[in-house]
Amino acid sequence: MSDIDRRKVLGAAGAVGVAAALPLGAAQAAELKLGPAKPFSFDALKAEAARLAKVAYKPPSTPSPEIMEQLNYEEWGKIRYDTGSAVYATGPQQSPVTFFHLGKFFRKAIQVHVVEGGHAREILYDQSYFDMPADSPARKLPKGVGFAGFRLQEPKDGPLDWHKNDWVAFLGASYFRAIGELRQYGLSARGIALDTWQSGREEEFPDFTKFWIGPEEGHNVTIHALLEGPGIVGAYKFVMTRTAAVMMDVDCQLHLRKDYIRFGIAPLTSMYWFSETRKGDGYDWRPEIHDSDGLAIWTGMGEHIWRPLNNAPRVMASAFGDTNPKGFGLLQRDRNFDHYLDGVMYDRRPSVWVEPKGNWGKGAVQLVEIPTDDEIHDNIVAMWVPAEPTRPGQVLDFGYKLHWKADEPYPSELARCVATRLGNGGVPGQPRPKGVRKFMVEFLGGPLKNLPKGVKPKPELWASRGTFSYIFTEAVPDDVPGHWRAQFDLTVEGQDPVELRLYLSHDDKILSESWLYQYHPFDSTPPKW
Repeated sequence: MSDIDRRKVLGAAGAVGVAAALPLGAAQAAELKLGPAKPFSFDALKAEAARLAKVAYKPPSTPSPEIMEQLNYEEWGKIRYDTGSAVYATGPQQSPVTFFHLGKFFRKAIQVHVVEGGHAREILYDQSYFDMPADSPARKLPKGVGFAGFRLQEPKDGPLDWHKNDWVAFLGASYFRAIGELRQYGLSARGIALDTWQSGREEEFPDFTKFWIGPEEGHNVTIHALLEGPGIVGAYKFVMTRTAAVMMDVDCQLHLRKDYIRFGIAPLTSMYWFSETRKGDGYDWRPEIHDSDGLAIWTGMGEHIWRPLNNAPRVMASAFGDTNPKGFGLLQRDRNFDHYLDGVMYDRRPSVWVEPKGNWGKGAVQLVEIPTDDEIHDNIVAMWVPAEPTRPGQVLDFGYKLHWKADEPYPSELARCVATRLGNGGVPGQPRPKGVRKFMVEFLGGPLKNLPKGVKPKPELWASRGTFSYIFTEAVPDDVPGHWRAQFDLTVEGQDPVELRLYLSHDDKILSESWLYQYHPFDSTPPKW
């Protein structure tokens, strides 16, 4: 299941059982068919995951491959779920649930159940739930093939028409996404990341194979999910709240059949093609294209880190070691529409912050950056990787919160980095020395707003290799209080990456968050990706 297909879908707007009426208030009984009621709880789901982990893996159902091949993006896009058949289409519930149909890019069928009163009933697939052309290949599918995924629509009593707007979607493998405060989809989360771009290992993409939806309580929607893969089985519980933003409270229990080297907890997947940081040579007319522009980390010791993203020349994995992190996230800090000039609203893409529940111990926030030459590829992954090696038979419990917002939920009181710019080193009007790069790093707010007149913050610099020159700070001439930039030249030889660190200080007091950057040296020609 590729990220390109999921991005296209969400950017655009075999079950057997005894049919029964929907539970009271869940939906109109004449419109959805349900299987028999069975007791359900999170403890029961965890017990089922433990049982499955001891038996051989059984891949999800992929019905009628020939027909699925005909349901390409165009044909699949003609199929629409009838909102009149939504789960919770009537009654006091807040968020109607509609479904995605199977197709060429989403071949694996899932089972979906509705939960009320401690009992669950499977929602039985029927073509009558969907509006589709008379000649749609989907009409050739056998009965009960199942669904590809589902989404939660906007609250019926909310400011938007729920028939046209959704706020959470689960579709493909263990991927899911939500809108933020600015009502726009962007990056994705997923249940687990297993050996992502790990040398000598093939990445494993387990699937959410079964879901249980409900009950709803006020603005909360509870969803349980069973995760299944060749080497792992997991039980997940999501309690999701839709207010101005989207909050997800996640608990999971994971049962391992095998070991993993890069065992990614709470993984986030995003897209970064290019930005103001490094200018290209006209490969696109827009000034910037990215869902996220940086990785933010709040360490267990309290340091706030900002690491601008790269479209690296080759796959790069960076590890930021920590103990009991307070949080991390992929953020979209640049909210200026003029920096994108695009109708797909990159300026409104959500930021997602991972807040651990309890102590996660020793490990690292790992960032994987993959080269891309187009915006259709998700090429950025951020995750927590425990230091303790995994082993077969291990049972792991994790809890965390996902904040889908416009900004991080717990911003530092220090000045924050708002821009990173690279250019040719040296002095204007003089020959530019080869192998020298100029960096301009902008900081805004915090203690910088209260600096006495005539006082300049001091740039505290470190590099893994190379030498610094032409170092100074200056106020950005835009009459914005507390807006400063640090400038320095870096001279390096060779093509190996350089790790950089910078923060601003005055009288031994830290004034800004820590800026970290991975610089990939290039010649005098701007990079081409």
